[in-house]
Amino acid sequence: MFNLFKHKTPSVIPQHIAFICDGNRRWAEKRGLPPLAGHKAGIANFENLVDWYIARGVSTITFFIFSTENWNRSQEEVDFLMDLFYSELEKNMQHAIEKNLRYRVVGSRDKLPKKLAKLCDKLEEVSAENTGGTVAFALNYGGQNEIVDAVNAAIDAGEHVTRDSFETFLDTGDLLPVDLMVRTSNEFRISNYLLWKLAYAELLFVPQHWPDLVRSEKLWQYTLDEFAKRNRRFGGGKKLNYSGKKKEK
Repeated sequence: MFNLFKHKTPSVIPQHIAFICDGNRRWAEKRGLPPLAGHKAGIANFENLVDWYIARGVSTITFFIFSTENWNRSQEEVDFLMDLFYSELEKNMQHAIEKNLRYRVVGSRDKLPKKLAKLCDKLEEVSAENTGGTVAFALNYGGQNEIVDAVNAAIDAGEHVTRDSFETFLDTGDLLPVDLMVRTSNEFRISNYLLWKLAYAELLFVPQHWPDLVRSEKLWQYTLDEFAKRNRRFGGGKKLNYSGKKKEK
């Protein structure tokens, strides 16, 4: 059982939290609802979740909402999701303006419906200069594809890359490294998600389905509390502070 009693905001806050939003269909089926109803439930209260984390010092939040493998689902479900994403991104446009948030949509636009791809571009363009925090959606995204595409881009540019310069070829290159990855629904995999950015991330797997987490401030607090307990050494023998520098004695 989780200890979900109310806590003060921890002193160490992850700067980038990446969610794998799993269990929408299982959430619906458990309640006797059509599976697609779970996807609608999964976006309910989304903006409140974002605002809550941003207010506590998190600067980047990424959501895995559709993988390159999800095209293998039924055409009915895929069509439903594409329409749902379009409606949600339209709402996000206003959220970006009101809250001074930068929105990013990472992943290939190639297979997306044209109107959705154009909306992704517009949302990024409208919010590009906002400074209140970054919200990213991984849509038609696969981590291995991202790295392969970046390698080919570097080859085409004729560049010998370093670890830092290679990031400039990644679709996620402008995002911070992931500090905490949270996956819902008791699935213990990273599923080809943000492979480069997850290099030193702390991993947290919770049993609740995504529609439960998106509504629960107690669970949001739990993710921060759990992160604060982690001893992040980044391969070193001594405990480091958040900046990656050794703590002074």
